[in-house]
Amino acid sequence: MIMLDKKIVNKFDKKNMYAVLSDFPIQVCNAVDIASGVNVSKFNKKGIKNIIINGLGGSAIGGDLLRSYAYYEMKIPVFINRNYTLPAFADKDTLAVISSYSGNTEETNTAYKEALKRGCRIICVTSGGSVEKIARKNKNLFIKIPGGLQPRCAIGYSFFSLLILFTKLGFIKDKSEEINETVINLEESLAEYTDLSFDDNEALILATVIKGKLPVIYSSADVFDVVNLRWRGQISENAKILAYGNVYPEMNHNELVGWKLNEDILKKIILIILHDVDDNPRVKLRMKITEKIYKKYADNVIKLYSECDSRLARIFDLIYLGDWVSFYLAILNEVDPTPVDAINYLKNELEKIK
Repeated sequence: MIMLDKKIVNKFDKKNMYAVLSDFPIQVCNAVDIASGVNVSKFNKKGIKNIIINGLGGSAIGGDLLRSYAYYEMKIPVFINRNYTLPAFADKDTLAVISSYSGNTEETNTAYKEALKRGCRIICVTSGGSVEKIARKNKNLFIKIPGGLQPRCAIGYSFFSLLILFTKLGFIKDKSEEINETVINLEESLAEYTDLSFDDNEALILATVIKGKLPVIYSSADVFDVVNLRWRGQISENAKILAYGNVYPEMNHNELVGWKLNEDILKKIILIILHDVDDNPRVKLRMKITEKIYKKYADNVIKLYSECDSRLARIFDLIYLGDWVSFYLAILNEVDPTPVDAINYLKNELEKIK
């Protein structure tokens, strides 16, 4: 059995992501307070026909979560744009949300300038950088969030700022009760995930099981599709290993057939299935049937559920678990979870060519 103590954690966690993850419930509360104080009374929302949330990586996933969470409530279509350019339909009836934690994301700033040319209604969420400068110059509404974090660690700011904003604009109903449940659950989970005892810490147990394997995450295309994406991203960035995944029912029409050959590779896979009470009944049936196939080939099949009442709390319950799993997996892999050297190398190389 692999044992961890605070000394081992501190040895590899040189940038103290442990503290950042521990502060996440506070971050959620701060994000709600900041966005609640933003005055939207002068923002023209009349006639908005579509919403494009522009961002990359950790700055985009907050918008992705909002799109998924509010999918069955919002009457206005929401699109996530992870690119330099806007879709052809973007115009004066488009709300373009510019989400860049640093404010200097190359692709997002390019899309921002295009949104200005197209006459889009614009709202920005940023900690500063070029986005804040452009927003002030053009008198665009923006939510200023605290800086100093890795973008992926600021998901509380990137999501809850938009949630409160969309509530204030009347796109979705008030979510105060769900937010309160979410914070309470996060605080309870924090006590468990910071306990280095294998008897109590689900995140540490899962990390131990995943170590040395290839994690593949499956979920429904409904509630947990972005939670699925978050798990993959966090494992890649924090633990420095590849992680893959897909969603039901689409994967039943193609990827499922791939669970056959290359048995030596399949035996290295640990399959994590994210379940939710609101999954479509037919999707639940698909999960049950196909699980029999996976068990024949995968090293292990792990099924995860959240027992929280509200959809919002269930989403962040599993997100928080995944974040801690990726953290402990990094420590077990003897790497610092914070640095993203490959991404920084890419950005530096791009800077040389303008």
